Amino acid sequence: MKKTFWIFKLFIVITLFTSTSSFIKDKNLFIAVQQTGTVTDIDGNTYKTIKIGSQWWMAENLKTTKFNDGTSIPMVSNDSAWSVLKTPAYCWYANDELNKNVYGALYNWFTIQTNKLCPKGWHVPTDEEWTTLSTYLGKMAGSKLKEVGTTHWNVDTTRDCKFNALPGGSRFGLGTYGGIGEEGFWWTATMFKNIYARCRNLYYNNPEIGRNNAYKTDGFSVRCVKD
Repeated sequence: MKKTFWIFKLFIVITLFTSTSSFIKDKNLFIAVQQTGTVTDIDGNTYKTIKIGSQWWMAENLKTTKFNDGTSIPMVSNDSAWSVLKTPAYCWYANDELNKNVYGALYNWFTIQTNKLCPKGWHVPTDEEWTTLSTYLGKMAGSKLKEVGTTHWNVDTTRDCKFNALPGGSRFGLGTYGGIGEEGFWWTATMFKNIYARCRNLYYNNPEIGRNNAYKTDGFSVRCVKD
C-alpha cells in the first residue's frame, strides 16, 4: 500500500512538472491582448487598433487615398510611370481595387516621407519602434503578428496577438507586383542612405520579423502607431 502511494505521488509530481513546462513554453507563443480600439482616417475608413506592450498599433493595413490634410495621393497604375517616381504615390496590388479592403494600399516611401499619411495623432513607425514591438513579443515574434489560419497565408498560422498581419505582397521599384499569399512588407519612417529606407517583412515560412533596406520606389503596406 505504501509503495502504491509513493508511485501515485511521483505520478502527480511528474504531471505537474510537465504541465508547468508546457505552460512556460506556451507563454513564448501567445501574447495576451491588453486593450483594443478603433481609429478613422480622413477617407472615413475605420481600423481596428490594439495595444501591444506600451504601443498602440493599427491592426489593419492603411488604405487611405488622401493625406491627413485632405490632399489626394496620386494613384499610379502604369509600371513605367511608377518606376521613375520621386514623389508620393499609392496603388492596389495588381492594380485591382478588390484588394483594398483586405490588404490595404501599397505606398512608395515618398508618401511616408511627407509625415502626413497616417490619421492625425498617429504616425508611420520608425525602425526603432518596430524593434520595440519585436522585443516585447520575444521569441517567434513574426508568427505572433500573423493573422491566424490559412485564409490569406499559404500555410496555417496558429499564434496570434490580434495584430492580423497579412501577406499583401509588394510592388517592386520597376512597377511589377509579387509575393501575395507568401509575404508582407511594411515601411518604416527610417531612411537608410539616399535611395533606401528601412522596411520590416514577414514570410510564410519564417517565424521572425525580417528587417531590410528597400528602394524608396518600392510599394509596401503601412501600419500606423499612435503618437
